[in-house]
Amino acid sequence: MDYLKHEPLLRLGFFGGVLVIMALGELFAPRRRLTVKKPLRWASNLGLVALNSVVARVLLPIGAVGMALFSEEHGWGLFNNIETPFWLVVVLCVVGLDLAIYLQHIMFHAVPILWRLHMVHHADLDFDVTTGLRFHTIEILLSMGIKFAVVVLLGAPALAVLIFEIALNATAMFNHANVRLPGWLDRVLRLVLVTPDMHRVHHSAIPVETNSNFGFNFPWWDLLFGTYRPQPEAGHEGMTIGLAQFRDQSVAWLHWMLALPFLGATGNYPVNRSRENDALRDGEARDQSDAAVVDPANEDDHQHVCS
Repeated sequence: MDYLKHEPLLRLGFFGGVLVIMALGELFAPRRRLTVKKPLRWASNLGLVALNSVVARVLLPIGAVGMALFSEEHGWGLFNNIETPFWLVVVLCVVGLDLAIYLQHIMFHAVPILWRLHMVHHADLDFDVTTGLRFHTIEILLSMGIKFAVVVLLGAPALAVLIFEIALNATAMFNHANVRLPGWLDRVLRLVLVTPDMHRVHHSAIPVETNSNFGFNFPWWDLLFGTYRPQPEAGHEGMTIGLAQFRDQSVAWLHWMLALPFLGATGNYPVNRSRENDALRDGEARDQSDAAVVDPANEDDHQHVCS
């Protein structure tokens, strides 16, 4: 397992490569016009991922791959105790970890205190490759704890965990990218991958759309569990990105992102609301979103093309 010695370099290499490729795609084939100055958003979003990386390395230095090796050494977990072809174990564990992340994502939308943390991700007023990296530090630590537990329960081999970690980072940047894919390519990719158009629906300011398309890697879970929504009601160019209660450009600042879970209103977004109130609240959120878009005070901010 010599490749594990190079795990940090492998992950950093894939991270940097996908980030550059997606950034170039956004430059030459953008899907939407941006509304916030790109230097501000990128500095804050990338600053947040840098902070998260340092904190995670200090507080949870073992990492998910290290947890897999530790579990194997102690004989913990399902696949460390049953005879199964190694290739099949790797495939099953990658798929199992992806299902766990899908369920975790729904949990962060359903539990109000967790939604407060996850709002940081959704409050971004634009949708591009750096949005896929914008998560509150506490959410990152909780997510790592959940991932550790799943790795131990499955007895996932280190190779499966490494593949999953690299894939998750890569697809998070890909499916948040502000890139325009040909319609036929989007349809083909949706058979096996969550595409930018599919995941953009999840970042709509309309709650019924926010609470759909929870998948990160594979689209199958949304199809299987009834959370799939093919397109946004207003179309990809016309939809409002973000949350109805946060329309000011201050949401792009790093210090605001760190403070938001403790200061901001949760809005009408948690999915554990009664079905009877959904239509009313969705309508209110849509009205707020439309008002924010046409607010004369914000008109200049929304009309310029950011660079």
